[in-house]
Amino acid sequence: MRHFGHIPASTRAGLFHQEPAEFTADSPAGTLAVALGATLYSPATRPRLADDVRKQAARGVVSMVLCLEDSIADADVEAAESNLVHQFAELARAEADGTGPDTPLLFIRVREPHQITDLVRRLGDTVRLLSGFVLPKFTETRGRAFLEALTTAERSSGRRLFAMPVLESPELLHLETRADTLAGIAATVDKYRHRVLALRLGVTDFCSAYGLRRSPDMTAYDVQLVAHVIADVVNVLGRSDGTGFTITGPVWEYFRLGERMFKPQLRRSPFLEGRAEDLRTALIEHDLDGLLREIELDRANGLLGKTCIHPTHVVPVHALSVVSHEEWSDAQDILCPERGGGGVMRSAYTNKMNEVKPHRAWAERTLMRAEVFGVAHEDVGFVDLLTAGLAG
Repeated sequence: MRHFGHIPASTRAGLFHQEPAEFTADSPAGTLAVALGATLYSPATRPRLADDVRKQAARGVVSMVLCLEDSIADADVEAAESNLVHQFAELARAEADGTGPDTPLLFIRVREPHQITDLVRRLGDTVRLLSGFVLPKFTETRGRAFLEALTTAERSSGRRLFAMPVLESPELLHLETRADTLAGIAATVDKYRHRVLALRLGVTDFCSAYGLRRSPDMTAYDVQLVAHVIADVVNVLGRSDGTGFTITGPVWEYFRLGERMFKPQLRRSPFLEGRAEDLRTALIEHDLDGLLREIELDRANGLLGKTCIHPTHVVPVHALSVVSHEEWSDAQDILCPERGGGGVMRSAYTNKMNEVKPHRAWAERTLMRAEVFGVAHEDVGFVDLLTAGLAG
């Protein structure tokens, strides 16, 4: 699979200076962590879940979470588990036929540790389609039990299985317990580092603890309680010194038109006149301008990828994940072997300073993103990528 693999090759050639690289579920963990992109969540109760997975893969989705937790009622858990086993069998049959798109990276969000070993046993041979599990309300105590269950399941199945802990517990939100909670989480995920693919943020649960809900005109970073937690999580768990993890952006809840209290945040300047104006209007009408702003703030604050609950969010996340030609040029200059001793230079675009030592970690991250999301041609912008992704 590859990002933007659902659009014609000729279209990709016109968009990318460096096309997104192909990857598989067996690719190195570092590659997969960056490649997750927009991770689409779906309730495990859906009766045609296998068809849904294949349909979304054909539209450019490369990672999905099949949810047994908050998205379904308590009374439906047993039926949802049985449905998952059936739907994985359906996916395996379709894969054997060699028809349709590649199966995306699939994860199951469980409620309790015992579900991990039980589901892996019940999936049988179809566990080969599973990339791992999403672990809710992750703390040191709860997390250890989840990760031990994952280790047991991996050993019994012979299949590499990743964990994606969700950081969403009240202990992490509350100021008086945050530092100790973060330290405990850090020690736990470090112990199981080779099994932890990425850390996810449960911002909806953070807001719930205080009876808050952000409007479509506000990003997670406008809610100060949430913004402070994100900053602390990145501070402890997102460092670029080799101890950090990929941390993904929070969910965007909105996908329908609602009352707007403020002027649209999406200005005309990034959009070309004419053909792009209709696209800009459509984005504003569907409250996606707030999503675009939040994606940019995610990246500015050290997050990569995003939890998504609606298919319309996927292409904007991926379009804004593509590395611009200017970013790529700066990263190449900074990492040029001849400049290993440091120093400062004017960028090739002559609009900024590139300082080799302070900007090295940024450059390395940028080139990792370039590998899986590609580098746009110099004259290709977000609108071109978004239009192609939606049309593909």
